Amino acid sequence: MDEYVILVDGNDNPIGKEEKVKCHLPDGKLHRAFTALIYNKDGKLLLTRRSDSKMLWPGDWDGTVASHPRESESYVSSAERRMPEEIGITCEMSYVNKFEYHVPYKDIGSENEVCGTLMGVLDDFDESCLIKDEISEIRWITPNELKTELENNRDIYCPWMVVALYFLDDCESDTKEKFNSLISDWTTDELKSTYENAIKHYIPQDNWRLVK
Repeated sequence: MDEYVILVDGNDNPIGKEEKVKCHLPDGKLHRAFTALIYNKDGKLLLTRRSDSKMLWPGDWDGTVASHPRESESYVSSAERRMPEEIGITCEMSYVNKFEYHVPYKDIGSENEVCGTLMGVLDDFDESCLIKDEISEIRWITPNELKTELENNRDIYCPWMVVALYFLDDCESDTKEKFNSLISDWTTDELKSTYENAIKHYIPQDNWRLVK
């Protein structure tokens, strides 16, 4: 059965729907998506490696879960629904913000999305719950470890994850209060400079912005 995504304008207003595959072709239409970032109690971020069967960015490292809301869902409810479908666990998520970006993947397709960012914290994680068709492996990473990776090996990371991290401190007041120390650790001036340099590499046309 064909899967559909929500088409939106630049302000994230719904304007229709389209087949998911068509929206990820090189000239794909702007649509709604989300990226969810889960941390542990030590402040490490849970990265997931995309399955080699993915059309775009196969085998690359991503944030915890990335997918698309359905028509009846909010960003939070869509992320919480998708968690068990991809990594086999549940986690309460908090809304951070949303951003727009457009980046091609070789000559195969592109991501052209208004993407909501969600974040949450887990005490523990059972790797045996992973849904192998979606995720091939996981790793927990510290801010400094990711900084080193993005300086030396940035082409194995998905662009939208880095954009989400760059904008992480520009968030809802309730989210900032709840995760203040975590957000601060992941958005130091040094880290944001590293994120920005990586994003300029991924998206040299500068097609990325925070959506207010």
